[in-house]
This record gives sequence, C-alpha cells and structure tokens, in this order.
Amino acid sequence: MKYVIIGSGVAGIAAIEAIRSVDAAGDVIMVGDDPYGYYSRPGLAYYLTGELHDKALFPRTADDYRKMKFRFVKGRVKNILREQHVLELDGQASLSYDRLLIAVGAQAMPLEVPGANLDGVLKLDHMEDAKRILKHARRGKTAVVVGGGITALELVEGLVTRGVKVHYLLRGDRYWSNVLDEHESKIVEHRLQEEGVTLHHHAEVIEVTGKSNRVTGVRMLDGKTLKCDLVACAIGIRPRVELAKQAGLAIDRGILVNEYLQTNDPDIFAAGDVAQVYDPLTGRSSLDSLWGPARQQGYAAGLNMAGKKTAYIKEAPFNVTRLAGLTTTIIGTVGRGLDKDVIGIARGDSETWRQLPNSVVAQTGFDVNHVRLLVGEKKLLGAIVMGDQKLSFPLQKIVTENVDISPIRERLLAPNAKIGDVIAEFWTTRK
Repeated sequence: MKYVIIGSGVAGIAAIEAIRSVDAAGDVIMVGDDPYGYYSRPGLAYYLTGELHDKALFPRTADDYRKMKFRFVKGRVKNILREQHVLELDGQASLSYDRLLIAVGAQAMPLEVPGANLDGVLKLDHMEDAKRILKHARRGKTAVVVGGGITALELVEGLVTRGVKVHYLLRGDRYWSNVLDEHESKIVEHRLQEEGVTLHHHAEVIEVTGKSNRVTGVRMLDGKTLKCDLVACAIGIRPRVELAKQAGLAIDRGILVNEYLQTNDPDIFAAGDVAQVYDPLTGRSSLDSLWGPARQQGYAAGLNMAGKKTAYIKEAPFNVTRLAGLTTTIIGTVGRGLDKDVIGIARGDSETWRQLPNSVVAQTGFDVNHVRLLVGEKKLLGAIVMGDQKLSFPLQKIVTENVDISPIRERLLAPNAKIGDVIAEFWTTRK
C-alpha cells in the first residue's frame, strides 16, 4: 500500500504514526511546501515574545523521523488526478498513491484595503511570518494591529515585548465579543492598557498609507489617521481548499469529510484546519483550528487509511491559551453570534465555542481570577477559566465527559455561590 500525505503539520505527522501502528511495511510519503517542515505552530507566540528559541519549536529529532520510516518530499502539489491516483507536483516528477490525506491547514485572510501590499504589512501564519515580524519589530517603532481572537493578541504582545508602541484597533465595542462576555473582555483590555497598548474601539482601517513602498500610517473609516511603521493583521483564516476544489472534492467552508475523515472520494481523506468534519452526535459539520483536534483527526484518518475503521468522535473543544498574559482555558460552548473583528474562524478557535444552546450562566470572581460556567439542564455545556487554573482540569473533564451535574446544579446557580468550592467538592467525590 502506498500512502501520501500532503501537509507537514501535526495532522500529517499524527497520520503517519497511526499508519505505522497498523502497517509497518507500507510506503509512506509526506509532501510539504513549508520550508521549516513540522514545528509547533502554537509556540510561535512564545517565539515572538522571546520566551522560546526557534529551536525549541521543533519537537521531533531526525532519529524520531527515521523510526517513523517515511520519505519527505519538499514541494507543492499542483493537481490531484483522482482517476489515475496521481499527484502532479510543481517542477517535480508525479507521485502515485493508493490512499491520500490532505492536511494542508489554513491560511491567514489578507487585509483587503488599498496599501495592503506595502512593506511592513504583516501577518502570523507560519514560521516565516514570525521571522519577518521580528525583522521589522524594533524598539521605538509604532505598529497598528487589526483583527481579533487569539492571534491578534499574539501579535500585540509580541510587538510590545520587542519595544514597539502598539495601537490595537477593534471594529466592535470590545475584544472577542462572541466568545468572552463583557466582563472578560474588559479584563483583557485593561491588562493590555496596563502594558501600554492604546485601544481604539469602533475603528476600521480603510487604507494603509505609504512612502517608497513602506508603511507610514493608516486611514480609518471615521476619517482619522494614525502614523505607524507596521500594520499587523489577524482577521481570520481560510482553509486551503484550492487543491480539493481542483480535484472536484466536496467542499463547504472546508473540505467536507465524514466521521472517518473520508471525503466523497473513498481513497482521499482530510484532517486538521482544512477539514470540515461531520459530528454524528450533533449532525453538524464544523471547523476547528486547534492543535488537539488536528492531531486526533490526523490519527483517526491514518488508521482509516490503513484499513482500521475508526470514527473520530468530536469532544468538546478546549484550548489553554494566554490572553494579555493571563492564562485562560476555554472549554465547550461559551458564546454565540458574530465578532466584527474576525471573518469566519481564527487560529486557536473552534466554531463549536459559538454554538451555545439555552443555558444559564454561573460565574464567580470579578478580578483576574474568574470562572464562568454555562449550565444546562443536566450537564455543563462550557466553561471559561481565567487566571487561577485549579478548576481547569476538573471542568474540562466534567464538560468533555458529559458528567451529570444534577446533584450540584442548584448550588451552582444559587446567589453568591462559591462555584470553586462546589466544583472541587463534586470532583473529589467523583474520584
């Protein structure tokens, strides 16, 4: 059997591990166009702030790869010829396959205003982008950041750490309005202001101005202008579906796959940020841009490619991240609606977080140590834990394992409930 994986991210690596757990002798080839191969994409935020050296972003050694017994082809796939089971590569010989995985991820959506192609307009998609940001970020310079979600804050904090004065422009009235509640948004914004970031609400860039092909400022919808040397944007990501579209595979917002990560072609699979995965429990197909689900999808796809039929059952998505230096865990469904600063989905994001059905909110802590629970009839639908993370693990388990919370529901919803104590006691009893 000959397996080909397009894409060198975590989904592709996990797929190879899964294939090798079933088929030790098959021919496995990975094709990737990222010059840095496989590295920790979430770690780029810490690379920008200087907390991690770039070498720390590569979790595997050459010996690890040798043990996995696969061949890496550096290159770009131009076309998938499904009838012949052949891939056409840019400037290289074609490759045949028996089973194919598309795990090419997503790419940042470009800022589409006049001047967006000037030198100094930046994004954070991959390692090459991070290195470009560090090349431009110098103490004494001024940057404008536009966008929302986690990546926008990664840009803000990375630039601040490098001594850049930052103006953060938000199109709405608060940060990440469809995931965080008003109080949580204010916590984040207050911390940004304490770091010296200047916030501009209801601010929309309509032009990046420049001189000699370099950024000199931005012009906004209300007619105001800001002088700056850099413009960094994080307005959302778009799954890289071009190859699937060329091949005639079914696509919607991403490549449509069933619970076995299989496309409408039985020999082609998709996983990770590019895949819009069907969830048999909810009947929905959704996108995630999270490290954990990408790895789980890749592994399930690899097993299925090797003939071990395995359904990917989507768990409640969670992410442990930093928002303005504050450790924050987001679990399950916690919000709804649209965020004016993001088109579609952002990195470190899940569409599931915004599919909140009827629920009651219980919350505690109104400083940086804050917990918000979304309480359903018999289970917790979601949770946000900011600051102190003692409740993060038990809440993750309670939400993802659909634990019946009937015994504590009334206590959680009581006025002035000590939510931390109630959850801790409940969790200890269950163990």
